[in-house]
Amino acid sequence: MSEPKKLYIKTYGCQMNVYDSERMSETLGGQGYVETQSPDDADMILLNTCHIREKAAEKVYSELGRFKGLKAEKPDLKIGVAGCVAQAEGEEIMRRQPLVDLVVGPQSYHRLPEMEAKTRTGAKALDTDFPEEDKFEKLKNRPNAKRGPTAFLTVQEGCDKFCAFCVVPYTRGAEVSRPADRIIREAQDLVERGVREITLLGQNVNAYHGAGANGDMTLAGLIWELNKVDGLERIRFTTSHPNDMADDLIEAHGTCEKLMPYLHLPVQSGSDRILKRMNRSHTAESYLRLIERIRAARPDIVMSGDFIVGFPEETEEDFQATMDLVEEVKYGYAYSFKYSTRPGTPAAERPQVDPDAADNRLQRLQALITQHQREIQDAMVGRKVKVLFEKSGRLPGQMVGKSEYLHSVHVSDADVAVGELRGVQITASGANSLAGALI
Repeated sequence: MSEPKKLYIKTYGCQMNVYDSERMSETLGGQGYVETQSPDDADMILLNTCHIREKAAEKVYSELGRFKGLKAEKPDLKIGVAGCVAQAEGEEIMRRQPLVDLVVGPQSYHRLPEMEAKTRTGAKALDTDFPEEDKFEKLKNRPNAKRGPTAFLTVQEGCDKFCAFCVVPYTRGAEVSRPADRIIREAQDLVERGVREITLLGQNVNAYHGAGANGDMTLAGLIWELNKVDGLERIRFTTSHPNDMADDLIEAHGTCEKLMPYLHLPVQSGSDRILKRMNRSHTAESYLRLIERIRAARPDIVMSGDFIVGFPEETEEDFQATMDLVEEVKYGYAYSFKYSTRPGTPAAERPQVDPDAADNRLQRLQALITQHQREIQDAMVGRKVKVLFEKSGRLPGQMVGKSEYLHSVHVSDADVAVGELRGVQITASGANSLAGALI
């Protein structure tokens, strides 16, 4: 028998790209590929890219440049670019980097087998369409290999919000939701292979409106259906928009046993003026009242958020409004970034904030967020939590997992295996994790 071909995938960006990389690896597995952890012994290198971070495209071109020597040594090596940079740049990637053999957008990766076959004839392959067919239905069934205890599961893609800073509507397309029965089948399959916690993914996940047995189903309805899956212990979802946080989803946080007490709900700014310029379609006040309702339904919930500082035309007064909102909400987790332009978005054409001022604001915001994160984490000491153990720790006999609140928890000298869900008494709070003892 011939040796299997080796596939190296490097994944950038969001959890959805992690999920997409898994599915690309699986579909190329049908062409005889097995994954390798090193590009040096690969027969195909695939960069699954993200367009959210600053200078995303330039970083991809830089990474491709590192493979020139490898391509010279192995002329049969195939190099591909997938994901959102591939969608945005298209054939420009091949023009700038002739060593690239294929470029595939995030809505077309089910066509990878045909594209790979085309490259084997010496031709280039490009597909950045938004095809009408459902890529998930075109993909092969997932293999029966054993999985770790946690998994991502894409339920919705695309976004119709058109925030002024964001490229997602242009790279992922309009909002599309997968039918509920297909999601449930995939969840059952993951559970059969060892998964106990599933995170539902979508660019705007709480806008989910997939076909159900009795018409379109909301995200809350989908969560309740998944709640019935035997062996599935935990459900999470990300990322949400405040405008789509419906009453039934808020209620589910208080009543659905398997839905974890953690919610990522980006606000981006605390200034109504900036929110309007961002085209966010909510105000700081409406966001705060929404948080109140969510916490009334689930008082122990840990909130997470996203912030952009230095957005075009942001003043010190606007920034102070963001600091005030953070002080009121007190996030357990938050992600904050300095604004950077995305070509083709409305905000890219507006007057930019002085970079030094933006840097200063980011440092001040991150200091406040870190303070709150540590306070919330420290308050866990003495509490009993449930931990889903995911892997061995750095020290002998140490095991690491996540609590309901997504805190990383480690225990030492404990008789516990990967995939077990156990009660833990928290005994100490470190810089980025909690320590505990099995109950």
